[in-house]
Amino acid sequence: MKDPYLYPDSETLINLFDERDEQKFEEIEANYTALRLRQLYDKPQMGVFDFKHLCRIHQFIFQDIFYWAGQPRIINIEKAEIALGGISVEYSDANDITKHATAVCEEMNNISWHLLHKDEKAEQFSIYMAKLWKVHPFREGNTRTVITFCCDFAEEKGFQLNKELFKDNSVYVRRALVAASAIFTDMGDLSQPQHLIKIVRDSIM
Repeated sequence: MKDPYLYPDSETLINLFDERDEQKFEEIEANYTALRLRQLYDKPQMGVFDFKHLCRIHQFIFQDIFYWAGQPRIINIEKAEIALGGISVEYSDANDITKHATAVCEEMNNISWHLLHKDEKAEQFSIYMAKLWKVHPFREGNTRTVITFCCDFAEEKGFQLNKELFKDNSVYVRRALVAASAIFTDMGDLSQPQHLIKIVRDSIM
């Protein structure tokens, strides 16, 4: 299927700057989203932490970049992962995004986080962070959006995560999310959640 998010015969995402050079676009995107993430760091968007809340965070971060900021993707996607030997995580079907993300958010909100000790909290939080990321609701920007959502969620539930630790180790965090999400229909459960659990535990303040 043709990807409606890309310029014709290009791997560059259609953007509000109409920048078609991939390297230049990536620089623009990084600069603008860094500014928006800093604004969210200083003034988080609080609320009920449901799927609509997640979409609002994505819209805020990418409002300068994409016309579809805050909107769930309309196509299925794959991303070759070096950590998985070139295969992709099995993201949610586009038709199931709202259902799957809503279910994860509801489960997160139903846990009595204040009753868990640090190790239990890190393990449970990592599970739900990976579950939400595995839905991959948006065509681009899922990791930044999910991490922001989860850090704000933790603060709402009475414990803080060190956002700077996630920011400074962004490559490790994404690889950890990939490893934690390596559960396949045909190959079974190949996940390695310990890497994500480690950084979540280290981030709990």
